[in-house]
Amino acid sequence: MSEKALTPTPENVVVFGEEKPSSQLPGSTMKSALVEQASEIVTDPLVLINLVSQRVRQLNAGRSPLIDRLPSMGAADVALTEIIEGKIKLVEKAMEI
Repeated sequence: MSEKALTPTPENVVVFGEEKPSSQLPGSTMKSALVEQASEIVTDPLVLINLVSQRVRQLNAGRSPLIDRLPSMGAADVALTEIIEGKIKLVEKAMEI
C-alpha cells in the first residue's frame, strides 16, 4: 500500500466525541422524544418494538390513525403517539388450556 492511501484527510476523519451534525429531516428529533415517552408506558423495549411494528403494518395496510396526523409524521410517529395518548394498549392473551 502506498503512504498516501493511509493518510487521513479531513473528509474521511470523524473526531471521537464530536457533536453529531443536526439532521435536515423534519421530525427526526421528535421521534426520539416519542420513543422515550412511549418507553415509559411500555417498559419492555422488545414489546414496544413489536407493538409499534404491528401498528405500522396496520397503518400501511390502510387502517385509519386514531390521532390527528400531521403531514410530517410517519407511520412510526403515529403509532408511538397513539401509545403515548392511550389510544392503543397492549393486551395480554389468556392462555387456553
